[in-house]
Parts: sequence; structure tokens; C-alpha cells
Amino acid sequence: MSSAQPNDYTGRPVRVLVIGAGARGEIYSRYALAHPELMQVVAVAEPRDTYRQQFVAQHGISPENVFTDWQQAVAAGKLADAVMICTQDTLHLAPALAFAKQGYHMLLEKPLSPDASECRTIVEEVERQGIIFSVGHVLRYTRYTQKLKQLLRDKVIGDIVSLQHLEPVGYWHQAHSFVRGNWRNDQQAAFMLLQKSCHDIDWIRYVMDTPCEQVSSFGGLRHFRQENQPQGAADNCLDCNVEAECPYSAKRIYLGENHKATPGFLRVLTPEVDQEHLVAALRNGPYGRCVYRCDNNVVDHQVVNMQFSGGRTAAFTMTAFTKMEDRKTRIFGSQGCLEGDGRYIRITSFLDDRETLYDVDEAEDLHTMSGHGGGDYYLMQHFIAAVRANDPSQVLSGPQETLQSHLMVFAAERARRENAVITLGEE
Repeated sequence: MSSAQPNDYTGRPVRVLVIGAGARGEIYSRYALAHPELMQVVAVAEPRDTYRQQFVAQHGISPENVFTDWQQAVAAGKLADAVMICTQDTLHLAPALAFAKQGYHMLLEKPLSPDASECRTIVEEVERQGIIFSVGHVLRYTRYTQKLKQLLRDKVIGDIVSLQHLEPVGYWHQAHSFVRGNWRNDQQAAFMLLQKSCHDIDWIRYVMDTPCEQVSSFGGLRHFRQENQPQGAADNCLDCNVEAECPYSAKRIYLGENHKATPGFLRVLTPEVDQEHLVAALRNGPYGRCVYRCDNNVVDHQVVNMQFSGGRTAAFTMTAFTKMEDRKTRIFGSQGCLEGDGRYIRITSFLDDRETLYDVDEAEDLHTMSGHGGGDYYLMQHFIAAVRANDPSQVLSGPQETLQSHLMVFAAERARRENAVITLGEE
């Protein structure tokens, strides 16, 4: 096996090439703006002109290091110490293999790939090249998760017996990303459990800290279907006479003073976020479509049951039909139970029924990288620190950890489609 040579970062930052300057690429790259002494974005490949131009201006990238596709960046030779690959789900394999062979340390946005064999191929190659490799499982890195892990290690609830975990996708988020948006169809991206909830399955495995042995799963696409379109509804919300009565109205989500979408979501519609450009995007793009007349096929609700070694069990629910809020978890132990919501952790002791509340508030300045409970920031902090020290142990979501949790997700989706209980290793 070859091994990437350590670099001397005395007096200079880690130089990074970004493949895909959309939402994830732009957000992760903010770490360079917050800590220019640690990280510098020196090159980018992005096919969309406005997004590319804005990104280049943001980071002051030299013209010779600006590309419209990743193949051009590969052909230019090794331009940086590390690469961040933030392309669409189906476009990870080829660039990951190419940049690994060039010796780039790598942060790859989750999921690895919508195909299990491609996931294995990526992991095999990055391990063969001996590079620092991290996957964007940001939930592992939050202060909340680390506090929860410490409490479990301290046996404050005894031994874990079972776990319940809820992923409340949020009604308008489902409409944005998984009905109208880029992740609506598993022929164009990945199936829902992989693209949205591989975070959660990975987090459950991290918390349970033991191998998963069997999974079962149920769910489907129940609501966002053509037969549920209200009478008199139009194909585009801007033309619809009944959109005012529809919670999924694009006008309600994106326009007006009380719109639901946050700035990051609005920027997905158009890089120039003002009323004129948003209306044009709704008129001419996918985000103005009636949610009941889209080409979506991914599920809007799903449950997964997991059997871990030692007899531990876990139950996971992903649903669109909630307000958009933080994930919620209950962990049941032999000497107490734990409830958490991304900020607060409440411990109940069976010995005396005493309750202890921990507030894991994000007190420090995360430089506009507070997304996922601070996970975006801490993912980058760990990755850059790992590259600087040539120390893969600083990565919490490395190749084998990620592969194992991905295989759980593939097994769960197979269980749902086949109405079967799947033993891990048979996926």
C-alpha cells in the first residue's frame, strides 16, 4: 500500500481544491474564511457560471485554477494538498478515484455513492493510496453528540438496551429537496434513506458502538402523488387558484415576508436571491411545480428496525410530516434513560428517579458555519487538523466506519423493498 507523504504546514495553511461550489461546497469552504491560517481554497471546479464566479470572488482564486469540470482539474496536475468533492450523489465515484490516485487528502460529501459496489471501490482506493479520508457525516462531530457519547461511556444509564431515533425532515424541506429538488428521484440521485438519513443510521451506529446484525424496514411514498392533487390545482404554484390553501405552496415556502426557506435553501433556486430572480426561478425551474405533479419517487416516510450485537435494538423513523426541527432521541439503559434533541440531554436515574439536564448550547462563534448543530464547522476542523498532522485518527467518519454504516442503509432499503429481514453481510 502506498502512503501519502506528510507535508510541513509550518507557516502555511492546507491548500484545498473544491469540486462543486454549490450548497455543501460553499458552506464547508467557509472554514477557510474563518481560519485562513489553517486552510486556503486555491482551486475550484464548478459548471454553473454564477456560482463559480461568486465562489472565485469569495476566495480570491487565481484564474488558472478555475475549472468548469473536475476532469480539467485532474488534467492540471496536483494543485492542492486536499480536495473536497461536493458533487451530486451519482457523481462521486470517478472524481474520488481520480483525485485519490493523485495523492489528494479527501473530504467526500455523503453518501459515498448510491451503489454499494461503488462505495466499496472508493474505500478500497483511498485505503490503497493511504490518504486522509473523511466523509461528511456531520452529526458525529457536534458538541451535543460528543457530550452524549461521553455520558454513555460514563455509564450514566448503565448498559444500553435499546434506542429510538426520529428524523423530522419537515414538511416544506421534503417538498423542497425530495419532491421538487435534486434528490426527488432515485434514478437521478439516491434512495431517500441513503441520501437524507445515512446521517442518522451512521449516528445510531456511532452511538450504539457495536456492529449491527439484522435490519427490517417499512415505508413508502404515500402523500406526494398525482392522485392527491387538490381539485382545481395548477401544475405551477404561480398559476394556481388553490395554492393559498396548500401548505406545500412554492409561494408560501419561498416568497413574501413570512417565507419558510432559509437563505441557504433560497440560494439553491438562484445565486441572486431577490424577489425578481426567485419568481423567475419558480416560473422556469423545478421549484415552482405542484408537489403532486412532479417526477418524484423517493419515500416520504420510513421506519427501520435494527438488531445490534449483544441483543441491543434500535428503531429509526424518518418522516416528512413534521415541522422542521432537530432530531430527537431516546436511549433506554439498564440503570436509567436518556432523552436528547440536539441541544438538551435529559438523564433520568432509576436509582432515585432524579433528573439531570445538560444544555449543550453552541456558545462559541462558528463563523456562519452553525449548520447541523455546529457539525459543519467541527467536521472541517477535524479534517484540516488531520491533514496538518497526517493523523487519520482525528477523523471520526473515516473509510471503514462510513462503509459499515452505508451497508446498513443498503440492507435496510433492501428489507423495505423485499419485505424481509436482512442479515448484514447479505446486502
